[in-house]
Amino acid sequence: MPRRIRARAGCVPRSASSSTKYPRLLAFGALTARNGAAHSDPCHHTAQLVPYRGIAKGDPMTRPAPAPVHPDEPFPSSPPPTATSALAVQIAALRYDAIGEDARTVAAQCVLDGIGVAIAATAEPAVRILRKTVLSEVADGPATLLGTDLRTTTRDAALVNGTATHALDYDDVSGPMSGHPTVPVLPAVLALGEELATDGKALVTAMVAGIECEVRVGAALGNAHYLRGFHTTATAGTLGAAAAAANMLGLSAEQTCTALGIAATQAAGLKSMFGTMCKPLHAGKAAASGILAAKLAAAGFTAAEDAIAGERGLLATQSDGADLDALTVPFGRPWHVADVLFKFHAACYLTHASIEAALALRAQGLEPAEIESVEVLVTPAHLGVCAIPSPRTGLEGKFSLRFATALALATGRADESRFTDASVADPALVALRDRVRVVTVDDVGRYSGQVTVRSRDGRTWQARDDVGSPRWTRSPAEQLHALEAKFDALVTPMLGEARTAQLLAVLGDLDSLSSVAELTALTAPAPRSHP
Repeated sequence: MPRRIRARAGCVPRSASSSTKYPRLLAFGALTARNGAAHSDPCHHTAQLVPYRGIAKGDPMTRPAPAPVHPDEPFPSSPPPTATSALAVQIAALRYDAIGEDARTVAAQCVLDGIGVAIAATAEPAVRILRKTVLSEVADGPATLLGTDLRTTTRDAALVNGTATHALDYDDVSGPMSGHPTVPVLPAVLALGEELATDGKALVTAMVAGIECEVRVGAALGNAHYLRGFHTTATAGTLGAAAAAANMLGLSAEQTCTALGIAATQAAGLKSMFGTMCKPLHAGKAAASGILAAKLAAAGFTAAEDAIAGERGLLATQSDGADLDALTVPFGRPWHVADVLFKFHAACYLTHASIEAALALRAQGLEPAEIESVEVLVTPAHLGVCAIPSPRTGLEGKFSLRFATALALATGRADESRFTDASVADPALVALRDRVRVVTVDDVGRYSGQVTVRSRDGRTWQARDDVGSPRWTRSPAEQLHALEAKFDALVTPMLGEARTAQLLAVLGDLDSLSSVAELTALTAPAPRSHP
């Protein structure tokens, strides 16, 4: 049974003293697990107030040697008394060498996949409107708008890039989180990484910190949160972005605890926005809010000590029967990032099993002209997510089990090029879509789908699929070829073959990346040579 949530009093800095270890950050007294100091609660350290002026590009911070995090050993050995501070300790202490190899590999794949879908969405209406609005206010700054040579502030870049990364709904998924893990975190660490001149290893470390945090928060919120109408990518994702930014900034455990509180009070996003431009905006807002939370915490802002699990906190107000154990499980037990599910069809992930089943029927020889009727069998939860019966736009088509299944049966493909306003209005596809009936049952897996077709000659065709597990078994490298093919298909039309190949090469060796700016610069089209 999930543990009962208990409340604790708020946490604020109490006194000031001098220090030279963190000249640009608000450094709280003992750094708990980061410097090995024994202290029961990182949110109750004495504060030391130092003006926060940001960090100059090219000026790396001095970070004290961390206590190691080992998957085989609980961390920390004496957990702080609140769930939020316990999570903060792990986020603050996480370093690259402590992350499991599979987790590091998949985190790098998340960067690859996320940048690909963001570049492909550069011309999407939601992205164009948001970009124009942002640049009308600030048209220069330390951070790149992906897919362009334009720059703006760190937070505005995270806002626009986060929206772009989610605009096509082609980004990855986490089952325990009930959301999309990369879209709130990657835009935050790319923008902040440019500001700080962060290297590739620090980028991957921050990605893992953010994803591990948001998946735990999403799992603790549970399915009740999603069923209430909250978009977990937006809510838990705001905390994930804050965790990633805090790790990248080198915040102490107590500062990270505060950042999580600031993020929690900003967390928002409604499922009623699915099928509109506001759904991808959720991801952009989460990324930008996470950066704000971390920077405010660094500057001395205060927040409730147990904002996640305390009385009237995130879990208490936005869920029923929250699972505190899911929130406090040590990093590495498991590494949730290793189980991220990548999309290879450009639609809501809950349509993918049915798409795969439909493709399997085509492979068996089923011809679209032979189809009399189609039945799609899924869990009832699908009805509140991807059951738009008669989509009017390509975006709505991505959230229509009827259309996505018909599309796969008719064309044998469900990539980005197929989800257009023209395709959802195509008379042949509409006629087939109208022969698709969605049926729900309780005894099927969350990511399962069964498609049964009755052909005009009276035969019955049936296939079932489950997309709830990663595509690899022994090593995440097994899915790299498919991810690179997806990236190439998305990015080459935007940047050209040479630039895409150059970007892929850098993304394939993030360990050697000396500065995030080198990576983001390659996301813009190559300058044209003039004779």
